[in-house]
Amino acid sequence: MLDIVKPSQVYLDNPATNVDEVLEFLAKKAVELGITEDEAAVLAAFKAREAEGTTGMMAGFAIPHCKSLAVNGASVIVVKFASDVEWKSMDDVPVRVAIALLVPDNKAGTTYLRMLSQLAVMLMQEEFRERVLATNDPEELAAIVNEGFEI
Repeated sequence: MLDIVKPSQVYLDNPATNVDEVLEFLAKKAVELGITEDEAAVLAAFKAREAEGTTGMMAGFAIPHCKSLAVNGASVIVVKFASDVEWKSMDDVPVRVAIALLVPDNKAGTTYLRMLSQLAVMLMQEEFRERVLATNDPEELAAIVNEGFEI
């Protein structure tokens, strides 16, 4: 099992209520975690991707993602929200969990697509979604997400 998500990259009870607040939080945390030194570039990359089409998936999950030269290495940040986040989603259900992917633009080909497809497969599994929603333990949440990645 890979250790792509560390407990320090898991945030619980986030107070965000809309997509912009979530993306701003992710960009800020990316700097604090050492994923990037350029908060503005990462935020712009997240917003540009969201403008192409919503990253709100189904069953209360979103997978915001960005590729940017400002990103130091492929990373994942997991955020559970204190309440529903208004986010255009495929099933019109508000988002409760965001699993964000950040990938360097020069690695955007295979790494990016592999991570995105593996995450999409995870989200199709009801057991995965239920386990993520049921836990409020950062270590357990990181382990659940890590189980699905085979980069």
